[in-house]
Amino acid sequence: MDLPAASLTTLALWLDLTGTFVFGLSGGMLAVRRQLDLFGVIVLSTAAATAGGAIRDMAIGDQPAAVLQDPRILLAALAAGLVAFLAHRQVERLNKPVMLLDALGLGVFAVSGTQKALEFGLNPAAACLIGVLTAVGGGVVRDLLVTEIPRVLREDVYAVAAILGAGLVVLGDHLGWPPLLIAALGLALTFAIRVASVRLGLRIPRAKP
Repeated sequence: MDLPAASLTTLALWLDLTGTFVFGLSGGMLAVRRQLDLFGVIVLSTAAATAGGAIRDMAIGDQPAAVLQDPRILLAALAAGLVAFLAHRQVERLNKPVMLLDALGLGVFAVSGTQKALEFGLNPAAACLIGVLTAVGGGVVRDLLVTEIPRVLREDVYAVAAILGAGLVVLGDHLGWPPLLIAALGLALTFAIRVASVRLGLRIPRAKP
């Protein structure tokens, strides 16, 4: 059964806020590991949290970007930075916290980007592309700011996980599945593939030199 428009808007907002906070926390934790000061932690957290959504909105013509329209998104990014700065020891108790947070953010933004692109009338292939750009954009900016090769280029099953999650969202939309179910399955698939690839050391075949 289809959700009313108000419920779809609420779902999209919660996906954005969740993805923003989680990616912001991953950026903040990386900044703490690099021993940046409070300002540096906030900058890296905000960049990681908002870049993907801004890229999505620019690509589909939704201007100004959501982060500039809704102050709650920026507040979520700032809160994530403060949590990373003040509670990084507690977060570090997780096993590979940056990877887990990054995988969760990857899934959330792959779903939200694809769903928003579909709402704007893009075809399935274009919607998948927007979903992947939304998912990896924040991580790329985060890594570049600390002079790392972006994870999407050095870790094989990263963008692939986002592609599969976005593809599931497109498939579910085509089949008429409930949006909440689509979001849950797309997020879970992306997260599971990304985490499994790290745990199991999965790699995409590379050309031999």
